[in-house]
Amino acid sequence: VDCGGVCVNACFVAVTTKEIQVQNVSFVAGGENQYDVVAVVKNPNESMGASNFMYTIELKDRSGQVLVSRTGKGAILPRAEKKVMELNLETTGLPVTATLVIGDVLWEQSTDYREQPKVSIYQKRYEQVTSGFGFGKAFGRLSNESPYDFRSISVYVTLYDSTGKLLALNKTRQDTIIAGASRDFELVWPAPFAGVVDRVEMDIDADVYNSENFVKQYFPGSR
Repeated sequence: VDCGGVCVNACFVAVTTKEIQVQNVSFVAGGENQYDVVAVVKNPNESMGASNFMYTIELKDRSGQVLVSRTGKGAILPRAEKKVMELNLETTGLPVTATLVIGDVLWEQSTDYREQPKVSIYQKRYEQVTSGFGFGKAFGRLSNESPYDFRSISVYVTLYDSTGKLLALNKTRQDTIIAGASRDFELVWPAPFAGVVDRVEMDIDADVYNSENFVKQYFPGSR
């Protein structure tokens, strides 16, 4: 097919994509008969992002039988690594392993995309509650330092002890974060968990594919 000349129709170019990789999956008890799961996923593609993908999380017992499962959806930019978190999966069985399977990926071709929009968290800290409601609280200040407005930004919080053992998970969604805006937030753990918190990690998941300015610049409608 000759793609030159005066023809105004864009020629179709087949693009080969690598699958989104699941780096690791971990879980912790989140209350009575409830468990919280976190996974790290990575998009190894240089110019292809996924504006939508479906995932299924399963908790299995020692024999491999599925005790509980949950489906969800997400998005991921090219060359990006991010966390997927689901809370309060309920089962009376005792889970031993957790898995995450990804499917139904909607790929988007980027143009001149270089790096993720800069969204940062400052003043991160965790405190155990000594009076009032809850067992513990995490605090932070969310700052959108990019030139793009976001309809929502999710914050995933993971707590570790001094040996690196995962102790607890939590997440919050902050809506309508315009360019240059900052906002304080806090999360509460109502139920006790074992261990002493030594390290607090907070990860950002901005809905870049719903940011009109960002999509127009880097993902102009091609799929």
